[in-house]
Amino acid sequence: MKATGIVRRIDDLGRVVIPKEIRRTLRLREGTPLEIFTDREGEIILKKYSPMVELTAFAGQYAEAMAQSTGLMVCITDRDQVVAAAGGARKELLQKPISHQLELLIQERSVVVAGKDDKGFTPITADAVEGITAQVIAPIICEGDAIGAVAVFSREPRARFGDMEVKLASTAAGFLGRQMES
Repeated sequence: MKATGIVRRIDDLGRVVIPKEIRRTLRLREGTPLEIFTDREGEIILKKYSPMVELTAFAGQYAEAMAQSTGLMVCITDRDQVVAAAGGARKELLQKPISHQLELLIQERSVVVAGKDDKGFTPITADAVEGITAQVIAPIICEGDAIGAVAVFSREPRARFGDMEVKLASTAAGFLGRQMES
């Protein structure tokens, strides 16, 4: 564990303020859910809570099945990172932080269909994945909250996505959102 040198006091309501620099670095905003852990040495550990973590293994299997049946690359994200990837870009994407543009797209609950040169093209991670020529991104909605996204993409030079790929990504996102509710 890394010491920051910052000391805060607990107020009369039991609250502790997390410094702005730490909130910015860890991308914590007002309303961000935190999970609380304790250990035997009396340490309290706060960790960003992602409901998608509960579905990580299932999401991985779902992405793999989609990639095998379509021949496309598939990734599933929460609001912070890629939690599952299949179809050729697994090593480049898995557990990488999502891009700011994708984060905004998830917040807006927008479905995006774009080619590499289109205005709406959205990078999945901050480090651009090479060779993506077409993409569809659909937000995962659970109990009214946007909690992640399903992205389907291709590296085929002339790939153009249409209604079929939009329905594929939207169906996967809808299914994963409903799985989280149950």
